[in-house]
Amino acid sequence: MGTSNLLRTAAVIALAVTAALAPLPPASAADPQAGSTITVAAADSTSRAVSLGIGKSVAIDLPADVKDVLVADPTTANAVVRSTRRAYIIGVKVGQTNIFFFDANGRQIAGFDIAVTRDLNGIRAALRNSLPDSDIRVDGIGDSVMLSGVAATAGDSQQAFDLASRLAGDTNKVVNGIAVRGRDQVMLKVSVAEVQRNVVKQLGINLTGSVGYGSNIVNFNTSNPFSASGAPLSETQLTGSPIRGVNATLKAMDRAGLIRTLAEPNLTAISGETATFMAGGEFPIPAGLSCDTTKSPPVCQSQIDFKKFGVSLMFTPIVMSAGRISLKVMTEVSELSAENEITLTVPGSSQTLTIPSIRTRRADTVVEIPSGGTLAMAGMIQEQTKQQINGVPGLMQLPVLGALFKSRDYINNQTELVVLVTPYVVKAVAQKQLSRPDDGYADPSDQSTVLLGRLNRIYGAADDPTPRRAYRGNYGFHLD
Repeated sequence: MGTSNLLRTAAVIALAVTAALAPLPPASAADPQAGSTITVAAADSTSRAVSLGIGKSVAIDLPADVKDVLVADPTTANAVVRSTRRAYIIGVKVGQTNIFFFDANGRQIAGFDIAVTRDLNGIRAALRNSLPDSDIRVDGIGDSVMLSGVAATAGDSQQAFDLASRLAGDTNKVVNGIAVRGRDQVMLKVSVAEVQRNVVKQLGINLTGSVGYGSNIVNFNTSNPFSASGAPLSETQLTGSPIRGVNATLKAMDRAGLIRTLAEPNLTAISGETATFMAGGEFPIPAGLSCDTTKSPPVCQSQIDFKKFGVSLMFTPIVMSAGRISLKVMTEVSELSAENEITLTVPGSSQTLTIPSIRTRRADTVVEIPSGGTLAMAGMIQEQTKQQINGVPGLMQLPVLGALFKSRDYINNQTELVVLVTPYVVKAVAQKQLSRPDDGYADPSDQSTVLLGRLNRIYGAADDPTPRRAYRGNYGFHLD
């Protein structure tokens, strides 16, 4: 072998050894498991938002020639390239997708985040024509409709919501985010009057005694209850003297009652908001047991909740145009009643707990009336009559004498409830235009109280120009 061949062989061996000892090159970008960095060619962060209606399209002019197009969900939206720099995006169905355009080198030219919603142009045109003084925007989010912007009044806001709900076909898919430019305040003057009349008549005779002949003795005791109300209401007993071993007790009662309930609350609320009023009380009801199981035997205590009763009022006013008010009113009058009450035994003791029932009258309505007009919710009349006769079978059917062996219980209850509601659109007033019940009040001297029986020294505003007149008699803030 020549010298030149030896040199070439040595050079090849040296290159092979150098290549074997050299470090490995970085992994390919196509091999993510080798730990290399991946380059993102397109992402949502570089996309522009585009909103389309179903069956609607938009034309896009691109800054470079298009070589490749990527549509994430072609069933939601599709892209059609008509030239190298113009494309059309078409909405197919409600949903979201994205579209990317690339050049010949694989670089992103443009990206779009597509939201396909229902066609909202009809709703926009209807709102512009119906409410020209309001600036209301209509946007689609999925299959829902979002209302935003500013309305002139709360009535316009409600009208826009109703109109959009009707055109969209579903109230639950319309979200009202409209702000009201000027929110009025509404004062509600309410008078709740209730009259209850009840009549009770009870008459019965109890016979107690014994009848015998020789060694044969028959003892009898007829007690005729008053069960129309579940228990005796009252009784007046007239006991006769024994006649041949027979005692007669006459039970009789005649009662008429009248109950009057009156409440006149005044409430003020912002248009579109809800105000509530409650005048009454609360009574306790058991709500289960709380037991300490760490002790033997376990120690249990009754839990108590409280139930409200009385006169309650809830109303939501919306000021419409031309001073009219749309008013939703819910009023309730409730009271404790001995009817249908239950008696429970307290666990661990012999004590009992009586829980009364609640008698409720409720009215709920939505009306539209002018400011200062009065709504009367009347006609809520209830009449209940109970009559029951108890006695000894057979004997109570006897003419005339049958009255000795029976009792009659008659109850008649009548209830009438009237609710008068008057809304007013109110404005703020200055403090100097307001007055308190104690304005001008001053305690009298001891001599005036003891000798003259006066309760106050002066009454009325201090700057009242009306001249004082001589007055004889009792006076003051409150007279009984």
